[in-house]
This record gives sequence, C-alpha cells and structure tokens, in this order.
Amino acid sequence: MAGAIPAAGCISVNAPDKPIVIELNINITQEVIYRLAADAGNTIEENSDIF
Repeated sequence: MAGAIPAAGCISVNAPDKPIVIELNINITQEVIYRLAADAGNTIEENSDIF
C-alpha cells in the first residue's frame, strides 16, 4: 500500500481556455403545424356559415 502512493502521481484539473459551446438544433415545426391545423379545423367547424 505504501508503494502505491508515490506511483499515483499528481492529478491536476484545469479549466479550458475557450468556453464550452453546445449547439442544439431542435426542429419543432411539425408540432406547430399540427396545432395550427387543428385550430384552423375547429375555427372552420365553429364558423361554417361564413365559409
């Protein structure tokens, strides 16, 4: 056990020089279009006399 301590060496943790950048490209158009289509369908049904 005593021999393992000198062999462990030195561990250093340094912060990176540049900031960490995480790019998230999320496509939500399908959900928005679906909600708009449902809302438009409800509006047409409620006001069928004007169409």
